[in-house]
Amino acid sequence: MFSVDNYINSIKANLEKQSDLLVGNLKKILAYNFSSDIDLLDFTAFIEPTRFELSIRMFSMDKEANEVFYEGNDTTVFGGSVTILPEVEYHQLNDIQLNDFFDFYEQNEETLVTKEQNVFTDWFRDCWETAGGEALNLTSYFVFHDEYKSFDLKRNQWMDDDEKWS
Repeated sequence: MFSVDNYINSIKANLEKQSDLLVGNLKKILAYNFSSDIDLLDFTAFIEPTRFELSIRMFSMDKEANEVFYEGNDTTVFGGSVTILPEVEYHQLNDIQLNDFFDFYEQNEETLVTKEQNVFTDWFRDCWETAGGEALNLTSYFVFHDEYKSFDLKRNQWMDDDEKWS
């Protein structure tokens, strides 16, 4: 009934429907006047697998892994976090299929988690490039909440989070 390829292709198709929204929001971010205290940007993906929802939030960070907030008087300077993508559905299932799907998922979890993360990362990177993200002077990463690796959007490679903060 379920297959790895069909599930992954469904995710790709659903994410593609959100590309214009993500690109538009990324273009707005790229125009920000970032605080000079910001060393890097973390674009963090929050996945809600039981509801098949994805959201992405940008956090402005310093090299000590602290979020940077701008508290000065210049209203043109940005520091803090902002939602880049509100919760969107990345896969649809009928309620009567849920138990069978989760059985399928459990049996294929190791393969599926890796493939899902690759699809989310590739999609975000493509939107980032379409929005002109390479022109941003801040190092920027795509990360999954509660994971210990980050995707460097400028170098197009995964790295351990420890490397990011050194």
